[in-house]
Amino acid sequence: DGEPQRPVLLVCAHLDTVFGPGVTHAVVRHGGRLTGPGVGDNTVAVCALSVLDALLPGQLRYPVWIVATTGEEGLGNLAGVRALLDDPPGPVRAVIALEGNYLGRVNVTGVGSTRWRVAVTGPGGHAWEEATQPSAVHEAARLVTALAALAQAQPTDPQPTNPGAPKTTVNVGLIEGGESVNSRAQHAGFLVDLRSGDPAALDALRSAARAILEDPAGPLDVAVHTIGERPAGQLDPGHPLATVAVEVLHEAGIQPRLTAASTDANAAYPRGIPALTLGITTGEGTHTEQEWIDLDPVAAGLAALAATVARLDEQEW
Repeated sequence: DGEPQRPVLLVCAHLDTVFGPGVTHAVVRHGGRLTGPGVGDNTVAVCALSVLDALLPGQLRYPVWIVATTGEEGLGNLAGVRALLDDPPGPVRAVIALEGNYLGRVNVTGVGSTRWRVAVTGPGGHAWEEATQPSAVHEAARLVTALAALAQAQPTDPQPTNPGAPKTTVNVGLIEGGESVNSRAQHAGFLVDLRSGDPAALDALRSAARAILEDPAGPLDVAVHTIGERPAGQLDPGHPLATVAVEVLHEAGIQPRLTAASTDANAAYPRGIPALTLGITTGEGTHTEQEWIDLDPVAAGLAALAATVARLDEQEW
């Protein structure tokens, strides 16, 4: 009919979990809980997508896209939601990402991250006969220790190092290397995850970490390969997307909390798209095989999600 396409609200949940094919994805019910790997992160949120359409009003001014994404976990680098936002079928008005066990959280801060694969190499040698040769394993351990010292705690965290600074974290989630117990190692490597919800703080952390790893005075060769980048960003808590989500939770008798996390919503921030993350129920043990969710709050979580989407349809921004 020639009318411009109305911008859409994207509601998405990621299909992937942190567990590989060797882990059985099954759940067990214990009273009012379901336990199993990925049950809260993010199976219950994906299930919510399947019923959301039936819970929404028949007539909405703004279309709603209900999308299951991939690549949110691990080294996926938000591949699914990035691909959609890079080439959407139409204009995107806002993004609501769903994380199954986030009920009560209104996640307005996207924690950004930089992920590197670091490789340390050297000549190696016999542990006794050539004991003065530098070891790649020893050097990797020294670098990891130096990187860990860069993390900046918030005042609410134990023993904050600088109470006025934005929170940053450094994690080495995997380390490997060496050839034998009696060899000065020729090869070692590790995976680094740098995070902050503040873009400037993340930039500064990245620069400081590179200065450690690329120090020309280091005894061995160190190569840094980028394997993932997630942008940091934030939704103004006063934006209608956030205020409506907070109001709906209050009305449902659920205490809302403004929080920070790394989710599919991160991909929206550098594109200037308002975005936040909401939940369906409560639970704990995320990223463990003992992960669990509460069943009783699911109905309230689904109702709050549908009410949020419906009420956003009445808002202009």
